[in-house]
Amino acid sequence: MTRAPPSTVMAMGAATSPSKMLSPTQRASTAAASASTSRESLRLLRAPRGRRQRPRGLALSPAPARRPFVFSPRAVSDSKSSQTCLDPDASTSVLGIILGGGAGTRLYPLTKKRAKPAVPLGANYRLIDIPVSNCLNSNISKIYVLTQFNSASLNRHLSRAYGSNIGGYKNEGFVEVLAAQQSPDNPNWFQGTADAVRQYLWLFEEHNVMEYLILAGDHLYRMDYEKFIQAHRETDADITVAALPMDEERATAFGLMKIDEEGRIVEFAEKPKGEQLKAMMVDTTILGLDDVRAKEMPYIASMGIYVISKHVMLQLLRDQFPGANDFGSEVIPGATSTGMRVQAYLYDGYWEDIGTIEAFYNANLGITKKPIPDFSFYDRSAPIYTQPRHLPPSKVLDADVTDSVIGEGCVIKNCKIHHSVVGLRSCISEGAIIEDTLLMGADYYETEADKKLLAEKGGIPIGIGKNSHIRRAIIDKNARIGDNVKIINVDNVQEAARETDGYFIKSGIVTVIKDALLPSGTVI
Repeated sequence: MTRAPPSTVMAMGAATSPSKMLSPTQRASTAAASASTSRESLRLLRAPRGRRQRPRGLALSPAPARRPFVFSPRAVSDSKSSQTCLDPDASTSVLGIILGGGAGTRLYPLTKKRAKPAVPLGANYRLIDIPVSNCLNSNISKIYVLTQFNSASLNRHLSRAYGSNIGGYKNEGFVEVLAAQQSPDNPNWFQGTADAVRQYLWLFEEHNVMEYLILAGDHLYRMDYEKFIQAHRETDADITVAALPMDEERATAFGLMKIDEEGRIVEFAEKPKGEQLKAMMVDTTILGLDDVRAKEMPYIASMGIYVISKHVMLQLLRDQFPGANDFGSEVIPGATSTGMRVQAYLYDGYWEDIGTIEAFYNANLGITKKPIPDFSFYDRSAPIYTQPRHLPPSKVLDADVTDSVIGEGCVIKNCKIHHSVVGLRSCISEGAIIEDTLLMGADYYETEADKKLLAEKGGIPIGIGKNSHIRRAIIDKNARIGDNVKIINVDNVQEAARETDGYFIKSGIVTVIKDALLPSGTVI
C-alpha cells in the first residue's frame, strides 16, 4: 500500500521534476557524460548566469514531452525544475542532519516553552518545516534532527507531521529526532554544532551514504539541495559551503569568506570591519553572479549550510579536530588550513536567519508583502509541508481584512485586521483592531460550555477580546486578551522584561508570552 506524502497546507499538485522523468538508461548515460566532461562543467559553473553555453561534446538525452502550459494566479509561483542528475541518487547517497540549535535566548520568550525550530511560522507552520521540506523536495528522505532544549513540542510536531509517511518500503525514508544524551564516552550535553554531530557520529557512520548535508533548523529560505550536492561532486570538493552574496552594509554582521579563481575558499573572517572588511572583497562572478550584481554584492557570507563527504567528516571530527565544538568557527577554517578542498556554492535568493525577535517578526510579516512576498508558501513545485490538522476553513464575519495572511480554523468577527499574520484557531472578537501584528493562534478550541464556565468565574477565553487594539506585537499561542486591552506601546519603550505581567518588549516589539492572561482594560 503506497502512503501519501506529508500534508501540504494547501492542496497543490507538485510538478514533476524533468530529471525524475528520465528513464534509468537516460539517467545513466547523462551521468556518464557528466563525468567525462567534469573539467568543462567546472568552467560552466564559473560562467556568469545567463551566458552559459552547452558543454562541448555532450550528447543531450531526448527531452521528455512537455506538459501543456497552464495559466495560474501570479501569487502562485513555480520554482524552476531541477536539472540535476545525481548518480547515485540523493535519496540513497545523502544523509540530512538538521541542527536544532541552542537555548534560543535571543528569541525569548518565544523559546520559553519550546525549542527554536518549533517556533510557529507563517500562520500554519513551524520553523523546522522549512529545512525538512527543502530536503524532501530535493529527494533527500533520510533526515535526523538533533535537539537539546525544550524539545517536547518539536518532537511531537515531527512525529505527527513526518512520522509514518516519508519515502516508502524501498526508500526507507525517515525523519528522526536525536536528543542530547549522556554516554560512557561522553557525559556532556552538546557543546556546539560540531560536537553535536560528533556525539552521534557512530550512528551516522552506519548509513551507507557519500555525503552528509548539515543544516540549521532556524533559517527561512527555499533551496534545491540536489544542485548544491551536484556542485560538491563536480568540483571534487571535501567540503562545500553555501554562500550568500552581500553588500558592504550587511557584510559586517556575518562571517565572510574569500575565494580564489576556482571558487575555493582560502580565508575566513568573522564580522570584519574597516580595512579587514575591504580585504575580504571577492569577484562574485566566479560563482555565477552577473557583472552588475557582482559590483553590488562584492562579499560572500557563510549560511551555515554544508555538504561534507562522509570520510572527510569522520577524519575531521575524530582525528584532526577531536576537541572542536563548532563547524563555522573551528572545523571549516581548520579544514582549509590543512589543505582540504573547501568550495563555496552561491545561493542568490531570499534567506533569513531567525535569530532575534525583530528578525522573526519581520520574516513573518514579510509574507504579507505585495505584489510579491519575501518568502512564498505558494510554490507548487517545492511546497512547504507540515502536520495535517484537519481544521475547518476560517470564518470571517463582517470583518475588514487587508494585506494579511489568515491561517486555518480561525473565527474572525466584525473587526479590522491590517498587515498582520493570523495563526490557526485564532478567535478575534467584535470591534478589535489588529495592525502590523503576528497572532500565533491556539493549540485547541474552547467549547461554548468552557467559555460560559469561564465567564461565570470572571475568566477570559483564549483569543482577542472585544474592542481591543493591538499594534506591532507578537501574541504567542493560547494567550487570553481581555476586552478593551491596548497593546500599542504607548511610551515607545524599546526594551522591557515584564514576565510576571505576561509580556516582554524587544526592539520596540511587544511579545505576549504563551498562555499569558492580560485582564480587560490593560494598557501596554
